Amino acid sequence: MSKQTILGRVAQLAKANINALLDQAEDPQKMLDQLIRDYASNIAEAEEAVAATIGNLRMMEQDHQEDVDAAKEWGGKALAASRKADELRAGGQTAEADRFDNLAKVALGRQLQSEKEARTAEPTIAAQTEVVAKLKGGLTQMKAKLGELQAKRDELVARAKSAQAQNRMTDAVKSVDVLDPTSELSRFEDKVRREEARALGEQELAASSLDAQFEQLDALGDQAEIEARLAALKG
Repeated sequence: MSKQTILGRVAQLAKANINALLDQAEDPQKMLDQLIRDYASNIAEAEEAVAATIGNLRMMEQDHQEDVDAAKEWGGKALAASRKADELRAGGQTAEADRFDNLAKVALGRQLQSEKEARTAEPTIAAQTEVVAKLKGGLTQMKAKLGELQAKRDELVARAKSAQAQNRMTDAVKSVDVLDPTSELSRFEDKVRREEARALGEQELAASSLDAQFEQLDALGDQAEIEARLAALKG
């Protein structure tokens, strides 16, 4: 996987709008489960690629440091050879002095080559360091997005369970309404009231019949009184 591809995928996944994706989904929970699996897979793949990129960067840094160290070492050897040549030349050993001066030149040539290689690697190392920083940042965002996905999924599942429980409760209430035992009590109460009313009616009817009998008795008493008074007048 190329560095550009890694960066592109990391950026695309890290910027994904979860809410917008959920709005378009027929089954949000299944989509979230799939997104979580895809994210976890992409994160694992990206981590391998980033690790490889970091490994390459560390190798370049080691090579660069070796070039820097080599340049310093060759510079030291050139200095030592030059000083030895000066010492030999002062002692009249011109030929030997020339040999050491040639060694100093060879060392200086090696020093120059190592310095060039170190300078050549520095822009690449700087660019790779920037790439690694971006990749690490992208991975951090991806992991945060994965956490957001997992939280959304858990929230959605909890809401679904709550909705299912509410629906079961509503269905239970509807069943109670349909088979409401209080309706049977109401019918029984109406029957009792009708019986009570019937009893009251019979009592009232019996009372009115008794009153009529007493009224007849009173009428007979009045008639007897009238007859008695009439007899007294005639007597």
